[in-house]
Amino acid sequence: MTRPAGEIGRSPNENRPGYKKTKVGWIPEGWGCVKGSEITSLIGKGASPKWQGFNYVATGMLFVTSENVRDGYLDVSVPKFLPLTFHTKLKRTQLRRGDILINLVGASIGRSCRVKQDLGSANVNQAVAVFRVRDSHSVPFVEFFFQAPETVKRILDMQVDAARPNISLTDLRDFQIPLPTLPEQHKISEILSAWDNAIEKTAALLSQKRLAFNGYRIELLQKPNVGNSKKYRLSEISSEITRRNDGSDVSAMMISSTRGFIDQSEKYGRDMTGESLQKYILLKKGEFAYNRGNSKTYPYGCIFRLEANRALIPFVYTCFKLNKDVEPRYFRHYFEVGSLNRQLHPLISSSARGNGLLNINDKYFFSCKVPVPDIAYQRKSADFLDRALLEIRLLERRLEIYRLQKKGLMQKLLRGQIRVKV
Repeated sequence: MTRPAGEIGRSPNENRPGYKKTKVGWIPEGWGCVKGSEITSLIGKGASPKWQGFNYVATGMLFVTSENVRDGYLDVSVPKFLPLTFHTKLKRTQLRRGDILINLVGASIGRSCRVKQDLGSANVNQAVAVFRVRDSHSVPFVEFFFQAPETVKRILDMQVDAARPNISLTDLRDFQIPLPTLPEQHKISEILSAWDNAIEKTAALLSQKRLAFNGYRIELLQKPNVGNSKKYRLSEISSEITRRNDGSDVSAMMISSTRGFIDQSEKYGRDMTGESLQKYILLKKGEFAYNRGNSKTYPYGCIFRLEANRALIPFVYTCFKLNKDVEPRYFRHYFEVGSLNRQLHPLISSSARGNGLLNINDKYFFSCKVPVPDIAYQRKSADFLDRALLEIRLLERRLEIYRLQKKGLMQKLLRGQIRVKV
């Protein structure tokens, strides 16, 4: 790959040798700027089965909705089926391998993927567009084009301001696409496909590592009499933390009861409910918090160990630290597996208050019993699980880097800012 001379530092309005200005910005000479309708044999969408009088069935036509169209892949792990008569009725949008699917409606507008496998009898609803590229163009190139961040932004900017945001088929037919020569399309697709392969392999390895890690934790933490364990009440191996923020710890992380870690507390004089930050509990690294409320980030029953140096914790948490004669790293894994959560669940159910909040009081919480193995077993198990968890974190970071690198590369390749040799 080669970078065009003088690309860095140029004014966006300055003439660029070897480039031309188009409706979508600067592209290389020799590239075209075409409408979606010029490179497709079909841009269409399906229909709602409810409006047509059809109901879901056990087998038949695979029905693809916007939920199935993910970022770069088609997810039919939980398939829905409709009668084949509905499929026959929607002849134009019967799916083929190579079709590009683009979401038209709702929060997932602009999300797209390519049909890479033979789906048999399959069709889409009215919220998904079928963008069928002609054989004279590279389907993978167009697929990558629609996944590029700049393209997604352009699509989002076209949304109709309505109760439910949407874009139209006309928008896609008129959508401007910078198009290199066919050999360049193939080469760019080949390069980006290599990144996709690396991402897919890393994601598969990560999934395997997570599955194995969960198995290790169950094996090491939940076997009966593991490590010659004896049961103790939480009150016997821990102590409650009630320290308040005196206002001097403005650099502590802040935890919301609904959103988890949200930002440095110095940006907030008060939390989202208007409570003074001085009413928050100040939690320090290595200490624990139990959520008596409910949120997507920390569902009720969740116990987490703080990894940051300090955090401000709202009233819906019970905070505690473990005694020195037990290993906190071991119990971090134990709490995350959920053994204690299952023990608390009947209490949670019976303690729900009318206003929707949950109130497991400290007496109930600290009376729960947990198996405590000998300290050597705790430390050995924690060492093993921490190493396994570190492998997972490194893979997560590698996957994140690959995805970011691919996005940056897409942006440059698909606009000709970096040229490929063919």
